[in-house]
Amino acid sequence: MNEMMDILGSAGLWAAVLRIATPLIFGTLGALLCERAGVLNLGIEGIMTFGAMAGWLAVYQGCDLWTGLLVAAICGGIFGALHAGLTVTLGLSQHVSGLGVTLFAASLSYYLFRLMVPVAGTPPTVIPFAPVHIPVLSDLPFLGAALFNQTAPTWLAIGLAIALAWVLFRTPLGLAIRMTGENPQAADAQGLNPTALRYGAVIAGSALMAVGGAFLTLSAFNSFFPTMVQGRGWICIALVVFASWRPGRALLGALLFAFFDAFQLRLQTVLTGDLPYQIFLMIPYILSIVALAVMARRARVPQALMKPYRRGERI
Repeated sequence: MNEMMDILGSAGLWAAVLRIATPLIFGTLGALLCERAGVLNLGIEGIMTFGAMAGWLAVYQGCDLWTGLLVAAICGGIFGALHAGLTVTLGLSQHVSGLGVTLFAASLSYYLFRLMVPVAGTPPTVIPFAPVHIPVLSDLPFLGAALFNQTAPTWLAIGLAIALAWVLFRTPLGLAIRMTGENPQAADAQGLNPTALRYGAVIAGSALMAVGGAFLTLSAFNSFFPTMVQGRGWICIALVVFASWRPGRALLGALLFAFFDAFQLRLQTVLTGDLPYQIFLMIPYILSIVALAVMARRARVPQALMKPYRRGERI
């Protein structure tokens, strides 16, 4: 028990929570934006993988770190446009299209990486984002090391969560996106263009997903390997449901999962015995499933989610 209290009182734990949560925040916000407009984007895992590769490769070829994030966002937007073309324009199954995008993007990322980077025993690296020093706050005892020793993309992710919440619930654009996800026929009757709104939401959401992947290679780590996303995309899909499609709750959900993950990593060093390490790896996923099961019962799904819209067609 004392060891667990020491872990909870460690500044390193809480710093790791923010760091682990950052790609989840980007990915969850991207998936939430897509689904608010009525499109399920299961391409998130592959888009995050390609974003991780594209951002890293841009920096490896000589671009600065922010340009690397921009390149990742553009690539994510392209895959988003592909997914939107298949699901919004052609009306194909959003499940099948999303899984196809995931397989295509993940495979293409590995192919391009091997094509552009010579095979070596040690993966090549880049210089990642450095933690941002905030005057006064970064020097505070405990809080400085725990909360104010993060890289710039982490603060960007938190800022985007606040901005997206404001856009969705305080602006005409947000109302149009939500109306498209609830009743595209009503949106069309009000003079809006549901097709354009869905395209824009999916492209922007996919760009955010790719930036989440790029965070892994440009901030959390300094190199790329094909399996580095490790299921974070699927966690983001679950976090959207956990958050009831609200950005503020999505931010809290990402932090909660990150806490479970950071805690189990440190718990492994304390409870060294006959327990297999896989037991510890299961902890954040089991707790997340429990939390999801509790929250999902009260979640209100956008009414037009996964329903293709064709102008003039009766419901």
